[in-house]
Amino acid sequence: MLYTSSQHVWKTTNGGQSWDRISPDLTRHDPKTMGHSGGPITGDMNGPEVYATVFALGPSKRDVNVLWAGSDDGLVNVTRDGGKTWTNVTPKDMPDLGRVRIIDASAFDPATAYVAVKRPLLDDKAPYIFRTTDFGRTWTKIVNGIRADDYVHAVREDNTRRGLLYAATQHGVYISYDDGARWESLSLNLPDVPVSDLIVEANDLAIATHGRGFYILDDIAPIRQYNATMSSGTDAVLFAPADAIRSTGGAVISYWVKRPAQSVTIDVLDAKGQTVRTFSSTPPAAAGGGGAPAAEAGGGRGGRGGGGFAAVSTAAGLNTVTWDMRYPAAVTFPGMILWGANTAGPVAVPGSYQVRLTVDGTTQTKPLVIRRNPLFTDVSDADLQEQFALSMEIRDKVSEANNAVIQIRAIKRDVADRLQKSPDARLKAAGDRLTRNLSAIEEEIYQVRNQSGQDPLNFPIKINNRLASLLGIVSAGDGKPIASAVPIFTDLKAELKVQTDRLQQTMTADLAAFNTEARRLGLDPVTTR
Repeated sequence: MLYTSSQHVWKTTNGGQSWDRISPDLTRHDPKTMGHSGGPITGDMNGPEVYATVFALGPSKRDVNVLWAGSDDGLVNVTRDGGKTWTNVTPKDMPDLGRVRIIDASAFDPATAYVAVKRPLLDDKAPYIFRTTDFGRTWTKIVNGIRADDYVHAVREDNTRRGLLYAATQHGVYISYDDGARWESLSLNLPDVPVSDLIVEANDLAIATHGRGFYILDDIAPIRQYNATMSSGTDAVLFAPADAIRSTGGAVISYWVKRPAQSVTIDVLDAKGQTVRTFSSTPPAAAGGGGAPAAEAGGGRGGRGGGGFAAVSTAAGLNTVTWDMRYPAAVTFPGMILWGANTAGPVAVPGSYQVRLTVDGTTQTKPLVIRRNPLFTDVSDADLQEQFALSMEIRDKVSEANNAVIQIRAIKRDVADRLQKSPDARLKAAGDRLTRNLSAIEEEIYQVRNQSGQDPLNFPIKINNRLASLLGIVSAGDGKPIASAVPIFTDLKAELKVQTDRLQQTMTADLAAFNTEARRLGLDPVTTR
């Protein structure tokens, strides 16, 4: 069912194939306002100076039979029976020839509606917004807090919090938490620009300006949850995050801090209370080179990372952090170059999670829900769980391979340090043998000849790269893993085990032999990490 208007209201129920008039003339129909539009020489085809048009329609969001109509010459009418009868309910404070720009019917009550009126063509720049809660029998003018010369283009009600209103004006955006009793600016970093309209869409406020494009105030969950007691009753507030949708922009976590904090930590917990990701204002201590970012991904064909340290703000005011819905990434090491690979952590499966905020030792928790992307109709939760489980296994094997390289390089550095401290021949022979055997293992796990992103074109990729490439394939998109993924992973695990077993044997025999010589010379033994 669609509506349109002239001086009458029209309705179609067949997609516009035919239209039925459902109202009488709902304008003043004053001949004095219906003459020629434009100057004495050239007429104006748009007719902005000609009145007697139903300019705004406001269908009820609660009752299909309720429809509001506002004219550009200052009348408001309502029908409660689908257009059979209409009642003139024009506010008594309606300015003469006020153009009813928008009527927004309440999402909570069919008797409530909000009307935005403007008169700049009559040199009146005052704001006019009216509210009724009784089908127009009485109206209240609600403009307290809006600039006296800031006329209003639109008023909209939030569709989840009753009494939360937004106003689009000639100079920006306003917000009211108390059903219009008091307004305050929400322009933030908007330029001083006419805002012709705005609308609440899911968790965002879409803003249309005249001449300066569109803006999106995304994730208005904190606005919806804010109340005046927050700023006076607590030092920090964690706002309940909006539901997150997989394969979108991530889960936005917002928190408010009354004064600058010493430390802030945000933990994302799964349904069992286990930590999925941690964001902190304090960087974690480095540990053996693990977690360092990869230098680059060869050929521009891979290398998605993620899961490293992400700082959160301790500043006073509203702060946000976006969780990409991924678990921690695989361990990497400095200078690592891979081709067509992915070390990013797997994406969390749909379900219930928690966000825990700790500010200077005080903790609070809010629920977070991750939902399956509704666009992927051929994917089930079971498919995503299978994808997640296999991706986690592969990620852990990527980490195991890279940790082996990290351990090998740390031992070789320590061996080189000991050899610099003594010219002893027996120590050198043991050290050379240990280094040689470790290097042979390292070269099977990682392509050590890679020095630039294009080198993998010339040198074959090794086990860690092949595992990371498989991780990229399995974790890409939303869907069940391909049938060949598990057999390939089984083969790669077996190849890695051969090398990690060799590494263990080398440390048991060759490292032990080297440390025996080091102790003989009074040098510190080389320890594993």
